[in-house]
Amino acid sequence: MEERHKKILQRNRTNLVRELDPSSLCDCLLEKGVFTQDMIDEIKSSGTRRDQARELVRDLESRGSRAFPLFLECLQETGQHSLAEQLQNGAPAVHIQPATPTQVVRPELRPLPVTPPVDIDKQRKDNVPVSPAQKLNTTPTPSPESEFIRPRLPSRTRRDSIQIYTMDASPCGHCLIINNVDFDPESELSNRKGSNIDCDRLERRFKGLNFIVEVKTNLKQRQIKHELSALSKKDHSLYDCCVVIMLSHGTEVSHSRFPGAVYGVDGQFVPVQHITNYLNGQHCPSLQSKPKLFFIQACGGDERDTGFEVSPDEVEPSFGGADDQTDAIPMSSSSDSLSMSDEPDARATLPTPSDILVSYSTFPGYVSWRDTQSGSWYVEVLDRILEENAATEDLVTMLMMVNNEVSQNSAKGVYKQMPGSFNFLRKRLHFQAQA
Repeated sequence: MEERHKKILQRNRTNLVRELDPSSLCDCLLEKGVFTQDMIDEIKSSGTRRDQARELVRDLESRGSRAFPLFLECLQETGQHSLAEQLQNGAPAVHIQPATPTQVVRPELRPLPVTPPVDIDKQRKDNVPVSPAQKLNTTPTPSPESEFIRPRLPSRTRRDSIQIYTMDASPCGHCLIINNVDFDPESELSNRKGSNIDCDRLERRFKGLNFIVEVKTNLKQRQIKHELSALSKKDHSLYDCCVVIMLSHGTEVSHSRFPGAVYGVDGQFVPVQHITNYLNGQHCPSLQSKPKLFFIQACGGDERDTGFEVSPDEVEPSFGGADDQTDAIPMSSSSDSLSMSDEPDARATLPTPSDILVSYSTFPGYVSWRDTQSGSWYVEVLDRILEENAATEDLVTMLMMVNNEVSQNSAKGVYKQMPGSFNFLRKRLHFQAQA
């Protein structure tokens, strides 16, 4: 796209995100060859209408020289004439109207009526007879103002009855595991030895927690999206939960919700933000108000954490083996990055991803360690913590246990790892497990 057309889109970005109707534009842009079917699918999976509009405009800037005039044609054909005129004229997106002076109406001040002082004790004696056997109540009576501000609340249901997710369906729900081990040579990504150990562990564990487990191995980017889309189209109305586990190489990408991205074996990545969108309330109605859990065993970046010194009493050090590898790929400058002009709008319209928890094997920006003989630190500890504590502890508590144990490991005697979660669950979650 020509630079002048990019600047017009950037100046009008706020209006486009606010007013654009992507659903009516997608077919037209596909027909005219501006976008591919994959790009249309990516836009539709971005979230709300505003998220889709933002993604559409962002992708449009990366297309060829005919993209802008064809976009204008599509706007006209779909009845979005005002937006087409703004872009055609190169008009700025925001027109600031001068403030209209308003007349200030001042309240009329009147003196308060003055009443003679009242002897309260005398009044109380005159109005309330007290027998000799009674004692006056010396507890101070609340003032009328206090009674008005703090009315008596009706009785409420016990907290425990409304703050735990229902998890009694049998089976409890679907669990999709995507395990990428062998990467295409042209991807320039190394094979992930030891990942099959992680996959076997988690398959057994979630079957034991009464989930329907499906394992997919060595998927390309498009295949990952296809499997997630198929999962979102299932009917989850008979189930109480859904789990997605990603075992692959990862990288750091710009984001507006969940950080990081996971690679397909073809070297093309899928942002974690898009992975979660497939199962949100808008794209998967049968999972509304139900917990959706994502476990990501992949690097969040390429930094290596050497830790800091603490008292020997605070930790029980554990040393990784000589076969420790990382799942790190340097940060990508993806098309998902936000421009400066988009930032304020992105903040203002950020939706709350309710009932979603994303557990990362490492802190965003850092590598995640994997032993080629025994699997990854994160999965090994997660599996054991679930085995030992699922019958008595809730998920968030168990993830804190995982964080603590993994943080005490050391790769090659030097490097550390710190898992973490983005938690948007509204209640406590207890898995089905036998004590």
